[in-house]
Amino acid sequence: MVEYEYRVLVFGRGTRRADIRRALTEQAEYGHWELHRTRIYIGGTTRTWLRRKIIRVPRAS
Repeated sequence: MVEYEYRVLVFGRGTRRADIRRALTEQAEYGHWELHRTRIYIGGTTRTWLRRKIIRVPRAS
């Protein structure tokens, strides 16, 4: 079974789309995160969930 770890990024109402896109691109390129979900709330706040696989290395006996 695949396990994921999650990171939530919150952007305020005044954050431009280009800035959000740039931040998400950096997370994807350098942190190996992938976009899981994005919600835009009534007040203008954008909350984005990123995820990446947890790779477990089996221990040698």
